[in-house]
Amino acid sequence: MIPIVLLRRAAISLACLGALAAAVVPARAQTAPRPHVVATTPILGSIVRDMVGDDARVSVVMPNGVDPHEFQPSARDVAGLATADLVVANGLGLEEGLDDPLRQAREGGTPVVDATDLVPLRRFDPSAREEIAEHGPEDPHIWTDPLTMRRLVAGLVPVLREETGIDATARAAVLEDRLTALDARIRSTLADVPPARRTLVTGHESMAYFAARYGFRVAGALIPSLSSQAEASARNLADLRRQVQDAGVPAIFGDTGTPAGLADAIADETGARLVEISTHALPPDGSYITMMRDIAAAVDGGLAGPAPRAEGGAGLGPLIDPFADNDFMLRALIAGCLVALACAVVGTFVVLRGLA
Repeated sequence: MIPIVLLRRAAISLACLGALAAAVVPARAQTAPRPHVVATTPILGSIVRDMVGDDARVSVVMPNGVDPHEFQPSARDVAGLATADLVVANGLGLEEGLDDPLRQAREGGTPVVDATDLVPLRRFDPSAREEIAEHGPEDPHIWTDPLTMRRLVAGLVPVLREETGIDATARAAVLEDRLTALDARIRSTLADVPPARRTLVTGHESMAYFAARYGFRVAGALIPSLSSQAEASARNLADLRRQVQDAGVPAIFGDTGTPAGLADAIADETGARLVEISTHALPPDGSYITMMRDIAAAVDGGLAGPAPRAEGGAGLGPLIDPFADNDFMLRALIAGCLVALACAVVGTFVVLRGLA
């Protein structure tokens, strides 16, 4: 026979195991997976991560440094948008390759919020730029102004609460304070740029919010469009070259999507320095705040030097300018020059052959 003491101990052990199982199983049943928030761009991903902390899983569709105007999603990217608990997009056509997947996600019931719906927007005069009229008058590059991004943070708080159940109020307040401090830091960085130098020439129309916030004028862009996928015409380039020389612009700021050869050519023609800025790519620490500090430092450094002076004389500018208003005429001029060169080569060959 089994001793009574051992039976009692066994009964107690079984009772304890049962109680433990009863406590653990409900706890596991009550533990729900974290909400999944998808941001379309790394910049939005940086902001969302600061807001949700560990309360949500945040993923970003676009790789860092990729031009959002030309990005094309994979099947996995499309599936991630469709299954997310919330998608935070930029909007206004910035993510041109994501237009259809985002529409399909909305139609499938995924909550999608456009950041540009939550902040005041800058508008261009469509009659001033034909290329902008084709893209739309509202500027999607809201992130180049930290105080506009502060408005975005405030606007995302109720969205996160409603769609994911996350209360981001406290973290949002901290982030808003950091963005306010970032604005002050940028103002301090740019304080030594005199009013006569506060002129920006960029790769495409991406710095209007920055310019408006910090007292700069956007004189033009190598690609005069809100999208880097537009093309520059001979007329636009000739106009831009004149503007850079007439205004004494010390630097041209190339950004993501700027054709390198085009930027180099305009810089060489005008004597301006070519300065690269990362308007669409986060630095190694993955921080939007660091990115904006770097942009401000690059602008300050680019505009601190002497006024541009074209080297090597007048170059081809005086020859090309009369034809700049008409692309067909410019092509005709180039064709004529090539024909003249060919005739000269053939004539020289005939003369040399006759002498032989």
